[in-house]
Amino acid sequence: MIRKVLSTAAASLLFTAILAAPAVAQPTTVKSCNRDVTFDTVPKRAVSNDVNLTEMMLALKLQDHMVGYTGVSGWKTLDETLRAGVKALPELSAKYPTKEVLLNVDADFYFAGWNYGMKVGGEVTPETLAPFGIKVYELTESCIHIMAKGKPTMDDMFVDLLNLGKIFQVEDRAEALVAGYREKLEGISAKIGTVKEPVRVFVYDSGEEKPFTSGRFGIPTAMIEAAGGRNVMDGVEKSWTEVSWEPVIESNPQVIVIVNYGEVTAEQKIAFMKNNPAFKAIDAVKNGRFVVLEYIEATPGPRNVDAIARLAAAFHPNTM
Repeated sequence: MIRKVLSTAAASLLFTAILAAPAVAQPTTVKSCNRDVTFDTVPKRAVSNDVNLTEMMLALKLQDHMVGYTGVSGWKTLDETLRAGVKALPELSAKYPTKEVLLNVDADFYFAGWNYGMKVGGEVTPETLAPFGIKVYELTESCIHIMAKGKPTMDDMFVDLLNLGKIFQVEDRAEALVAGYREKLEGISAKIGTVKEPVRVFVYDSGEEKPFTSGRFGIPTAMIEAAGGRNVMDGVEKSWTEVSWEPVIESNPQVIVIVNYGEVTAEQKIAFMKNNPAFKAIDAVKNGRFVVLEYIEATPGPRNVDAIARLAAAFHPNTM
């Protein structure tokens, strides 16, 4: 009788413990370019590359899951907003990291993209990191370098945020963030109204002999379209690429978007265009219609939506 009572009590305690125990998280699978990537656990030692991808991590408050970031000071500089967010995190590599850089910090996750920390056929790719247990999630905009892909929309950036939310099990946080961005975009679109003829826009990143610009598959195309414009290099089947000046002059852009970063300042790029006789007939140059976007605004990330609002105000000053 005593043995039976003890057995019943033990069973009751065991049942109570099972109910109180936290549920075991299910594996999470997300689409990364042309791969399905499954995460059995939430990454604890993540590394991000570049300022815009790092800011996506910060926007989701994932600092506690990170051991550092790469690819910033060798190309760009941190502004105060980003610097405040990563103050406790080290920069592990000034430019693209080597495999050893990631292994030395025992990384278990790398958030990067093609030409945003990885090169096709390079040392650091999803395939080369897999044997070391480092999972890779690829920036959606960059997938065009390894697969066929449609023209980007702002959903590309939203998908990345939502997938990071799933990977790190902060789905509610990601969904709320994306919902806020969508609401802002809807407000911008409502203010612009119906656009009969989109404003012709050229994105000037760098280069004097030949300009480096954003083609059809770069996120600026999506941003320009969301602001009621048209990227005049939309016919170039590239994301970011070098072109010649002839098609730029022939397309006669009404607005020129300057990407500000590197040793040549935005002011110097504008002065170069204003002082070059070859560009004197371009409407944007004649009318002084230049819009400056920081690198972090012109690449996929949390600052895109506010940048779209500024573009819309420059494209449609009478409606915004």
